[in-house]
Amino acid sequence: MTFGQTSLGRSMSRTGLMLKKQLWIWPIIAVVLLATIGYLVSSSIEQTMENNLRSELDTLLNVERAMLVKWFKVQESSALSLANNHEIRDTVTQLLAAKANSKPKTDAPGVATSEQDTSELHAELAKELEPGMSAHDFVGFVVADKQQRIVAATSPELIGQTVPQYESFLTRTLTGKQTVSAPIPSVVILKDTMGRMRTGAPTMFVCAPVLDDNLQVVAALALRIRPEKEFTDILQLGRIGQTGETYAVDKNGLMVSNSRFDESLILLGLLPDEELATSILNIQVRNPGVNTTEGFRPSVRRHELPLTEIAAAVVSGTSGINMEGYRDYRGAPSVGAWSWLPEYQLGLITEIDLAEAYRPLTILKRSFYVLYLLLGIGALAIFVFTIIVARLQRQAQKAAIEAKQLGQYRLLEKIGAGAMGVVYKGQHAMLRRPTAIKMLDVDRVNEASTQRFEREVQITCKLNNPHTVAIYDYGRTPEGVFYYAMEYLDGLNLQTLVEDYGPQPEGRVVSILRQICASLYEAHSSGLVHRDIKPANIMLNRRGAEPDVVKVLDFGLVKAVEEDKGKGKGSSDHEMSGTPLYMSPESIQTPESVDACSDLYAVGAVGYFLLTGQTAFSARSLGELCQQHLTAIPDAPSQRLGRPISAELEHAILACLEKSRAKRPQTARDLAAMLDRVNQNWSLDDAEEWWSRHERGQQQVNTIEPAPFGGFSSPPPGSQSSRSQSPVAEQAKKTVSPGLDRTAIFDADGNETN
Repeated sequence: MTFGQTSLGRSMSRTGLMLKKQLWIWPIIAVVLLATIGYLVSSSIEQTMENNLRSELDTLLNVERAMLVKWFKVQESSALSLANNHEIRDTVTQLLAAKANSKPKTDAPGVATSEQDTSELHAELAKELEPGMSAHDFVGFVVADKQQRIVAATSPELIGQTVPQYESFLTRTLTGKQTVSAPIPSVVILKDTMGRMRTGAPTMFVCAPVLDDNLQVVAALALRIRPEKEFTDILQLGRIGQTGETYAVDKNGLMVSNSRFDESLILLGLLPDEELATSILNIQVRNPGVNTTEGFRPSVRRHELPLTEIAAAVVSGTSGINMEGYRDYRGAPSVGAWSWLPEYQLGLITEIDLAEAYRPLTILKRSFYVLYLLLGIGALAIFVFTIIVARLQRQAQKAAIEAKQLGQYRLLEKIGAGAMGVVYKGQHAMLRRPTAIKMLDVDRVNEASTQRFEREVQITCKLNNPHTVAIYDYGRTPEGVFYYAMEYLDGLNLQTLVEDYGPQPEGRVVSILRQICASLYEAHSSGLVHRDIKPANIMLNRRGAEPDVVKVLDFGLVKAVEEDKGKGKGSSDHEMSGTPLYMSPESIQTPESVDACSDLYAVGAVGYFLLTGQTAFSARSLGELCQQHLTAIPDAPSQRLGRPISAELEHAILACLEKSRAKRPQTARDLAAMLDRVNQNWSLDDAEEWWSRHERGQQQVNTIEPAPFGGFSSPPPGSQSSRSQSPVAEQAKKTVSPGLDRTAIFDADGNETN
């Protein structure tokens, strides 16, 4: 079973007409359009926001850096001013000299020891520094000689020592440059921010060289600064939003300023649970690998964790901005900027949580997602609604048929069925005239079949020849059932005639072909080409007491030659269409060029079939059959039959089957003239005798082979379908692959498309 034969496939096909207005597709188009616009707008907004955020972070970092450097310069200037004070320089020089000339202690009364001299110099130096230190809020001092040994200090326990923690800034200063150190833990007991006396309290120094009279550096003066006084305050100004902050790190990635999240860091266990615990000198800026603010915890100890991406970049001595996102020391996704101050061995980092930085964009995206969802639901609802409506319409169509009433016609009995439709015997409500009513099967209706159905009616009703089936009426019911009423034919088609009674007498073949020519000549004169002449589309009837009356049916594939000139390559007339056993060479090679001669080729093939009981060509595949039509010469009918026949009739049939159109009869009237020269008669008495013998058992009513526009094949009860077929016809059918004797439309690759 193919998908088209399933219930779902039929339901989808039935909605074709309902979807013609394509109401359901507009929400989908809106979704796609809005998605495209949303993507472009979102990308534009994201790019704009990123640029603005980048500019904001860069500006803030530059402002913080400028403020900090300016403060450093002020401190350096103050320290340099004190270091170059004449009195302070002299005192420091004396201290250095006293240390260099120190002598052993003596007990002789009235002789001063070197320690006593040094103490006096210490006191004098402290007294000289006091005004300047108070003015600039310095809280202590240290003087070191060129060997970085401390010769004087606010804390006496430092005198005479070399302190490794001071090495970085003392080394720079002793080369003649003033500098400010990054905050470091104190090596002596100092008062912290809580007023407690302890070692390890955050402290920093501003250091300036002390020069002698020859302007040579002889010592370094380091003045102690409280980081929490101004340094930290400056960095705390660099906060944006609820999560933005600016902090400083040293060359080891240690935070040397306060974080704005000290309280949170205590709760996260990164700081001790003590009153006024601070992050300065206590937090390594390392990446925990998880977002600790959401309750996750790293699987290794903190000292084993790598530095954050931005901290690793800043301690490497670079500057830049990261807008893609990274995890900060809390594990929160962030964006930030960084800058390294090489002269102070200090790095600055400004960052903000990613979620806050892009919150407006997130809100915008969520709004679009909700809108997409609503439009998608709307499109789905409309599509489901169309299917429901299609099913309801189908039920209404079936109900109308079951009620046996189509407009002014009352349906009496079903007399035929095909691939796309059914035929009922009906009766006009007023005229009471027997009528064949053809309608599309409501289970298989689609837009293409409806268009072909309507086209068949509109074209056939223009033809008035008595050998063309007459159309009485056409319409569609309020339920959407398409139908047309045509004359009621109670004969049999030529396919059944040959299959049941074998090859026909020559005179009868001539009579049948002449009547076919009469029908086609009118059609061709009107610029119409049938394109599907075959035995199954030609009915043989007794009409008005006249036997052997031919009716040509099934104009569903008819082609309007003049109208086709303006059609493009995509039109159906440029597809190979018809019944493969009766298609002309040009209908296979150049379907758009078929003309009256193409129909006459099929008439010749029909005559061949009537005369011999076999088709002109037989094959097991479509490709093989098409190749025979293009290149093979059919056997003469007399050769097939094994007996002589009228030379004029054989010549007329073979002339129609010529590969070149120029060698065929050019009009149906030309072919009729050729048939007139055949010296074989089929008299009225012969026809009457045949019908008298066979009429009761063979009636077949308006039944034709399945066609894409609604042809019909099922014979009615009592037809000759159950009769034994002639040996010649039976043998012929064995040489033809199933499907090659029915109407179809093929694409360029030979695949059936209808």
